[in-house]
Amino acid sequence: MKRIVLLVFVFALASCSREIPSNEVTKSETTLEKIVTEAPAEASDEEAPPELVEESATEPDRTQTENQPLLLAPEKALMIAAAPTRKWNFEEGQDYHRLMPAQPTVDGTDKIEVAEVFWYGCPHCYNFEPKIKAWAKDVPTNARFVQIPVVWNPLARLHARLYYSGEVLAKNGKLTDITAFHATVFNEYHRKGNRLSSEEAIQKLFERFNISREDFLTTWNSFEVNQKIHIANDLVRRYNITGVPAVVVNGKYRTGASDAGSYPKLLEILDELIERETMR
Repeated sequence: MKRIVLLVFVFALASCSREIPSNEVTKSETTLEKIVTEAPAEASDEEAPPELVEESATEPDRTQTENQPLLLAPEKALMIAAAPTRKWNFEEGQDYHRLMPAQPTVDGTDKIEVAEVFWYGCPHCYNFEPKIKAWAKDVPTNARFVQIPVVWNPLARLHARLYYSGEVLAKNGKLTDITAFHATVFNEYHRKGNRLSSEEAIQKLFERFNISREDFLTTWNSFEVNQKIHIANDLVRRYNITGVPAVVVNGKYRTGASDAGSYPKLLEILDELIERETMR
């Protein structure tokens, strides 16, 4: 049954690969003359990489005698007792893939992080956007949703700078409706044919959201945006992302529509992976 569903959705849900048609780029102020697939850059010595999320084994208490029982915290004891009765619906290696070792996350280890890797120019990311955003509104309080733009080539890098400039302007109170802004970027590309392939075209888009040229240029060329692009490049490489949209849960599990076979099932897989991490 799974393979039948996969065949039905294979056209609609095929992911966008790293190869992007060369006709998507125009000559511009940013001198983007052609698309050249890039290998992600290694992190420089000056820039500290994100904190690695790792599971550490708990060392046994060597002072405990053999005859002395080991007492567990009540919550841990209940979790262990309940674990054998939990039946998981999805399988590692089939519905999702484990990253070995665990990799960094964007915002640290205080919550279970669900990261969608995307590109504004990908039609599948465009179709998935409203679904993943609706799902993200109801994530558990111990989880958070983030997005990571791919930085595979000049056009994708330009769009990543667009994404992070919007994020920084929103954080600084300059961009008041970041959700509407992202929706507009997708619509410009996929509905209006505006490929946003130059800094000038992107600056005009920000003007529609009342961002002055001065605020745009200050943010566009800022160290903060450059650092975010560097981290995105590093994470996409670490997660071994070859097509988008893809989703990584807590730096440990990678999945996507091609693994799931449908968007609704993909969201169910994400729910289960969050539950797995919660019970850990």
